[in-house]
Amino acid sequence: MGRHKQFDEGEALDAALAVFWQKSYEGASFDDLTKATGVARPGLYAAFGNKASLFGKALDLYQTKYMCFMTEALDAPTSLKVVEHMLRGALALHTLDAAHPGCLGINGALACSDDAEAIRRELVRRRELAQALLAQRFERAKAEDDLPAWVNPAHSAFYVMTVSQGMAVQAKAGASKDALAGLVNHVLSTWPSSKAECGEQR
Repeated sequence: MGRHKQFDEGEALDAALAVFWQKSYEGASFDDLTKATGVARPGLYAAFGNKASLFGKALDLYQTKYMCFMTEALDAPTSLKVVEHMLRGALALHTLDAAHPGCLGINGALACSDDAEAIRRELVRRRELAQALLAQRFERAKAEDDLPAWVNPAHSAFYVMTVSQGMAVQAKAGASKDALAGLVNHVLSTWPSSKAECGEQR
């Protein structure tokens, strides 16, 4: 006989995601997860595997549900619009809920000990992939004369990712949405865009 589902796995995964987002991978205990999901430990194991497997599924859900602005940003028509879409999306995400400010990936990576090295490596891998895609987009912008010749696309991608991740850390530490919005506006005002777009910004 097949296992009879006594709970909604989607709802349970949403609840587990909220716990990981608030407490990080290592900070979240199985007691926290069972309490939030309303599912006993055997049920969680049967549906999602061990804690690391559950975190991986929660991370996939997080990227699908909350991080779509990152891929959408790459389709913006200019490098300035790419950065604007990305950083304003990050601002909205990092301040979405006072119960779990910041970014699941950054919160998790910063809190991982040697015992969770595999989790940290996976978080770093995903971040590096996003940064590489952003660098490719800036390469294209440079080829289209949307960025000046002196701009290094890899350095620019690293810069934007660092700002986004720094916003996550600041949000977790209690920075206000207005303060983070001011940072975003400053970055956008200093972005090395084409003369035409700079004129539009004035």
